[in-house]
Amino acid sequence: MITYTLKCEHGHTFDSWFQSAKAFDKLHAADMVTCAVCGALGVEKAVMAPRVRPARDAALRPATPEPAKTAGPLSAPASPAEQALAELRKMVEKNSENVGENFVKEARRIHEGDAPERSIYGKANPDEARALIEEGIPVAPLPWGNRKTN
Repeated sequence: MITYTLKCEHGHTFDSWFQSAKAFDKLHAADMVTCAVCGALGVEKAVMAPRVRPARDAALRPATPEPAKTAGPLSAPASPAEQALAELRKMVEKNSENVGENFVKEARRIHEGDAPERSIYGKANPDEARALIEEGIPVAPLPWGNRKTN
């Protein structure tokens, strides 16, 4: 996984995770990367500081003091962009049905009239999403990852 800081043509900045640099390039070339704040397509990578992992032999070095811990995943969003993304996610989850791995199949069934028309969300890889678009089935990527539950 790789995290990029992105900036849209309207000046909004936000972070987004991608499977790899190549995956970002594919999604960007297919106009599937949109601004998490305003939905604009004009998104580019912003300047960002690299994250450096400690060397593998770090366990052999003397311990250094731990940095101050930041709030965990249950904390409030840290920026207006994160707040907007959190609100969008709540709205989608409240008003849509999560069909998970069946997203592609269910989107086709709805489009063909074999299932009731409704808002759905779920999983599709870039090739599957592109195929749906080519078939005239409107889909859009959601700017957040999957929530893992135990």
